[in-house]
Amino acid sequence: MKVKVGVVGATGEVGRTMVKVLEEFNVPVTELRLFASERSVGKEIEFKGEKFKVELLTEESMKWKCDYFLFSAGASVSRKFAPIAAENGVTVIDNSSAFRMEKEIPLVVPEVNAYLLKGYTGIIANPNCSTIQMILSIYKLHEVYGIEEIFVSTYQSVSGAGHKGIEELLAQERGENVMKVFPKPIHRNVIPLIGDIQENLFSQEEMKMVNETRKILNDYSIRVYPTTVRVPVLYGHSEAIMVRLKKPYESLEKVREVIASGEDVVVTDDLITPVDVAGKNETYVCRLRATDERSILFWNVADNIRVGAATNAVRILLKHAEMNGKV
Repeated sequence: MKVKVGVVGATGEVGRTMVKVLEEFNVPVTELRLFASERSVGKEIEFKGEKFKVELLTEESMKWKCDYFLFSAGASVSRKFAPIAAENGVTVIDNSSAFRMEKEIPLVVPEVNAYLLKGYTGIIANPNCSTIQMILSIYKLHEVYGIEEIFVSTYQSVSGAGHKGIEELLAQERGENVMKVFPKPIHRNVIPLIGDIQENLFSQEEMKMVNETRKILNDYSIRVYPTTVRVPVLYGHSEAIMVRLKKPYESLEKVREVIASGEDVVVTDDLITPVDVAGKNETYVCRLRATDERSILFWNVADNIRVGAATNAVRILLKHAEMNGKV
């Protein structure tokens, strides 16, 4: 496999990590170009020992005949530029919310629904960070027992709001009176709101977890009850999850085996926290327990910038290349 890759939004928190993960996964990139807005033009990012200068994102630059564009520049940028690249025959892997719920666009966690990539060229949507890590810990349960209901409370790090979220927490830690990103102070606090409140009184982030979970698992009967919360942690989202199964399980040990059979999932008796998973590409499950023969509870932790964004995008790229003869 040899691929030409462009990264849009290359200087952002996720964009920089996409470049790192491309290197770490040893993706055979023969040509790499990095794009961003005017204020980032000329900045340098290192890839495999070589420094690459960031170019200006333009409609013309999206006509570059590469194999893949990785987008992480926000929904409005994706809506404007991703279709240009796709119309030019390039496969676009988009990290924004712009296309996730469009019926004809695959929403992919490659460990779960890679079959959607076979023979497909165009825009591929990368799911929401909190959705990805939850799906990875439950998809095998759904295959074996079926899932009826999911109750989930998230504890999401400030990096989920981008680098500006990190800067706001650090500024507040220094005693500065800064509050531009989050609706309440985040230092020594938790905020039970991520995204705007919708008509049904759920937040945008909560509805992403509802709708994306159903689409990825291709089961619109699953009921999802989320509460999404921002916490003063730099990297790593945590989730307290309760799953109500359609069929009773044989034993908790069997449930553990089923969850652990998922790709890139680690089930452990250790107590896992966001500090433990920073920089890692796996989803961790601990505190596994049960209330009855159809209900289980556990704690789920993953690096939101990697598992929840950059790593998933690169895994989509690798799987798509493998399934479509680029190897």
